Amino acid sequence: MARRLRPVGLDFVETAPLRLVFAREVAASPEAVFHALAEDVSGWSEWFSAVTLARPTQDGAGREVRLRGGTRFEETVLAARAPEVYAYRVDVTNAPGARALVEEWRLTPAGKGTRVQWTFATDGAVPFRLALKLGRAGLGRAFRDAVMALDRRLASTHA
Repeated sequence: MARRLRPVGLDFVETAPLRLVFAREVAASPEAVFHALAEDVSGWSEWFSAVTLARPTQDGAGREVRLRGGTRFEETVLAARAPEVYAYRVDVTNAPGARALVEEWRLTPAGKGTRVQWTFATDGAVPFRLALKLGRAGLGRAFRDAVMALDRRLASTHA
């Protein structure tokens, strides 16, 4: 059953009760990574294996995302500042226990490539927060695998 989450702002990335932060360096430029994140939303399923569908909504101000296993999200884009930050808030989801959720992708130059930092900021019922803490390693692996697949995809399209 889909539920509406608490509408939080971009500052929630810093103030959330649970923040999971992952970072990885890639060879692609910040501009190329930003384009893939913010402007080629439907391409997410090509490099993020957990994503089965991603599409922009509301003329790019929102997103609809579906994950393997049936989890669904309706999101509002909070920030799209090329080539530095892309962030969105989950407004509606069928994930049990979630109360508020913002994801932020921060891109900084690293040599000739990019340092990609993903912050998963959330609040939810105690079992939800506990499950995320226990699943931190799995989320980290999913992030690492996705970013590396994105880097390979960008290298092949810009070769």
